[in-house]
Amino acid sequence: MIRSSLMLSTIAALGLSACTTGSVGFDQNDPNRQAKTGALVGAATGAIAGRLAGGDDKGERNRATVAGALVGAAAGAAIGNQLDKQEAELRQQLGNQVDIRNTGDRLIVTMPQDILFATDSATLQGNLTGDIRDVGRSLLAYPNTTTQVIGHTDSDGAAAYNLNLSQRRAQAVANVLTSEGVPSGRIQVIGRGEDQPIASNLTPQGKRQNRRVEIVILPNT
Repeated sequence: MIRSSLMLSTIAALGLSACTTGSVGFDQNDPNRQAKTGALVGAATGAIAGRLAGGDDKGERNRATVAGALVGAAAGAAIGNQLDKQEAELRQQLGNQVDIRNTGDRLIVTMPQDILFATDSATLQGNLTGDIRDVGRSLLAYPNTTTQVIGHTDSDGAAAYNLNLSQRRAQAVANVLTSEGVPSGRIQVIGRGEDQPIASNLTPQGKRQNRRVEIVILPNT
């Protein structure tokens, strides 16, 4: 019993670490690092859920906790493995200007708006949609996912105008995904305007970073 409690405490601690850091000391070059992280996070989450569902009997509660940890670990590892695989494929397919971040529970594909749109325009430049189409084909290959397409701007101009522009640009990217056959029901289009900068709006370089469209790929649980 003491051994089980110690094991679950360790899993929970590692799982919380994974949630806050994205990994638990795994080699950042390990192509399976998110599968391992997902297993730990899933185990911690499953252990907590199992313990809450275990009732008042201490023995039953401990058994439910262990069972929850095992189920959670398997589910978390499966999600992490899927993300690792999809990330590797996208890195091979997409251009160098596209950033891909794997957080362990989602993929965030970031495309600078400067390479997609002319200034003050929500019309995609036709010769620069290939990367978006590649993402669309990836979404078709991994059907058990949903997607958020999120537009962002810098702080130049009126906030209301920037919000509208970011929404229209996100919709333009989403339209390319649906033209590749991705069901519209799997896509949520969001405009954030200037509200979520990732760099300072006081410099041209920072503004360039803030003008972006993010395609967030979320595995269904």
